[in-house]
Amino acid sequence: MTNHLFSPYEIKGLQLKNRVVMAPMCQYSVTARDGKPNEWHYVHYHSRAIGGAALIIMEMTDVEPDGRITDFDLGIWSDDHIPAFARIIDGVHAHGAKIGIQIAHAGRKAEDAKEPVAPSAIPYPGSRYKMPRALTVDEVNQMVQLYADAARRAVQAGVDMIELHGAHGYLIHQFQSPFTNKREDAYGQDLTKFGVEVIQAVKKEMPADMPLFFRITAVEYADGGYGMEHAIKLSKAYHAAGVDVFHVSSGGEGPVGERKPGNYPGYQVPFARKIREALGVPVVAVGMLEDPALAQSVICSEEADLVAIARGMLRDPYWTIHAAKSLRSEYTTIPKQYERAYH
Repeated sequence: MTNHLFSPYEIKGLQLKNRVVMAPMCQYSVTARDGKPNEWHYVHYHSRAIGGAALIIMEMTDVEPDGRITDFDLGIWSDDHIPAFARIIDGVHAHGAKIGIQIAHAGRKAEDAKEPVAPSAIPYPGSRYKMPRALTVDEVNQMVQLYADAARRAVQAGVDMIELHGAHGYLIHQFQSPFTNKREDAYGQDLTKFGVEVIQAVKKEMPADMPLFFRITAVEYADGGYGMEHAIKLSKAYHAAGVDVFHVSSGGEGPVGERKPGNYPGYQVPFARKIREALGVPVVAVGMLEDPALAQSVICSEEADLVAIARGMLRDPYWTIHAAKSLRSEYTTIPKQYERAYH
């Protein structure tokens, strides 16, 4: 069996010791509200590196203060943020893992922004959300630069990869969806335009051998939302613009309508497989994959190249080590300080 959960993987200059990725998950723990990661984040990410994950993707980190979901989220809108991220990144590297960052803007889902911005003035349903203001073309161009500046800072901090968040109803997703983008200008006529411009701007700030991941909503569940055909069209445009790996999720654009998410282990894997097959590019599968046998099968059957573990890794920082033991794999390393607990 050549490809399995604990086989190495390489994409451009990123060399991973196994196929396990810690999915980005917001911690809402920046108590100083300054966007800087603190001791919680330091321990949170380091424990998963010690626990054996090959790649850790830090949670949604926003390109401007009003781009945060809440004021307790991470940000990377200032050079002052770089040292705090670098401290985490250096420590994760010391424990044998690779680490990246998910760069984003919440758009109309920015709960604490005085006036959220979006492609169109359409509020997200619910009392927590305000009416957003539609961005002008000049502001869209400025937003693209904010993403580029954030990528530059991430590279300076020492990341091994960058992921753009184009899923779950946040700003890039809002532009790429006919459900939330009702513009009549070029950014409404071509729903890939904003995403493509962000990708191209970010790539200019990244080393040539650093891969760019893109988290995409493959299927929307709100009535009138898009399906796989549109997602594949988006993915082709984004791949041509410079995306190396797609991290395939679903939903987040609004309340669920007639089309319901599966909400069972592996329900999003077919979406990842379809994008992989349509484009011939690497993909990350995510969504209730914490059963080691299921995660193993996704890799062995070549439905995805990497498996992202989310809530399963919140419950168990050492999920990767425990999965290796469950699968009787010899391809993971137990920290020497803990070896006596496993033998």
